[in-house]
Amino acid sequence: MKTICLYFEIHQIIHLKRYRFFDIGTDHYYYDDYENERSISDIAEHSYMPALTTLENMIKANGQYFKVAFSISGVGMEQLELHAPQVLEKLQDLNKTGCVEFLAEPYSHGLASLVNEESFKAEVQRQAAKMEEYFGKKPQVLRNSSLIYSDDIGLQASQMGFAGMLTEGAKHVLGWKSPHYVYNCALAPKLKLLLRDVRLSDDVSLRFNNSNWDGYPLFADNYINQIAALPQEEQVINIFMELSALGIAQPLSSNILEFLKALPACAKEKGITFSTPIEICKKMKSVGELNVPDTLSWVDEERDVSTWLGNSMQREAFNKLYSVADRVRIANDPRINQDWDYLQASNNFRFMTTKPSNVGLDRGIYSDPFDAFTNYMNILGDFLNRVNDLYPSDVDNDQLEGLLTTIKNQDEEIEVKDKEIVRLQAKLEKIEKEAEKLRAKKTATAAKAPAKKTATKASAAAKKAPAKKAATKEETTEKK
Repeated sequence: MKTICLYFEIHQIIHLKRYRFFDIGTDHYYYDDYENERSISDIAEHSYMPALTTLENMIKANGQYFKVAFSISGVGMEQLELHAPQVLEKLQDLNKTGCVEFLAEPYSHGLASLVNEESFKAEVQRQAAKMEEYFGKKPQVLRNSSLIYSDDIGLQASQMGFAGMLTEGAKHVLGWKSPHYVYNCALAPKLKLLLRDVRLSDDVSLRFNNSNWDGYPLFADNYINQIAALPQEEQVINIFMELSALGIAQPLSSNILEFLKALPACAKEKGITFSTPIEICKKMKSVGELNVPDTLSWVDEERDVSTWLGNSMQREAFNKLYSVADRVRIANDPRINQDWDYLQASNNFRFMTTKPSNVGLDRGIYSDPFDAFTNYMNILGDFLNRVNDLYPSDVDNDQLEGLLTTIKNQDEEIEVKDKEIVRLQAKLEKIEKEAEKLRAKKTATAAKAPAKKTATKASAAAKKAPAKKAATKEETTEKK
């Protein structure tokens, strides 16, 4: 039985501000807050909220039949927390239906997997922890930034404990093979791979509203018929795209949401189900390993990493940024960490691309790739100076790690001693209170004892007094 795995990515670009060479050393804030708030609010209003509401209604209308998966970058969640918390609330409502799976991905939506294994692992773990905090479940399936994948990255994912990973069904990797099967990593057989169907995904996310496209207009029944017409043995159809495709890349006026809403009914007529990535990983066996020695992604026709690292400007910026990756990770300074997350985001490098692309690229404030490079390098120059000021460059990473470990151990020892001091002070206060109570009780007992003794003497004297008086009277009579 055929099944559709429908997955949406949620990531928000962090817009950098104009930063001049003369700002280096004087201005350590790099972001355009107005543009960040404006852009996330616009996407939330015109894409995220309408799309998520539609998906929620689809789940309610179809019970446990319709299912969907999401991943959200950590920096994307930070922007939603600040400027569009209603989107996170809607995602939590979707989570309560039990028909939604949330995946892990790098926190920054960056390129650490290409150059620094420890940084990549730390980012994935941070984002997974944030997803578990919001949605109550630890992700079991990983998707890298822009579906970046290679055999080595798959091995890292397996070592982190993931059951599966999403990637691109690129022709140059598959060859004669079909993306409609479950494969496994060549270096880690236990890691299942789900491959995006490029044509079916792009028909919705890129071409849906293109009147010059041969498939225009695309209707839900025709779309499902294409899936049903696939060979019987090809059972897994992975449709992966950005959530912003619904409302931004394909405007709401194109009836994209009506198309989406009609999919479950059309699929049910053809006996096609919907599944989440982890359900597929658990239920279906791999048909064989997929060899990916060179890195692939879902971007541009080449489906590689050239959109971020294809020219010398991009490689220079990339190498300078990640030259301090270990120092940033070891130092773990909160303010540095936040800037590190935002400067890693892959869009910073894509703005510098000189490649022609069939997909429109909005460079924002930048007039061309060289403008983007200059602005980014000015910011990066200030950031690197701050890292080196905190932890001098003449101290190598091993020495720095040893020093910071020593400081951390000393801090922990001081913390333990502080807790012991607090405990002993509390114990001392308790002893002093008990001693005070005993002193008060002793004083009260001592005050009562003399009073009782005096009262006893007085009573005895009163009893003796009449007898003495009587004796005196008798003596008087005898004298007479």
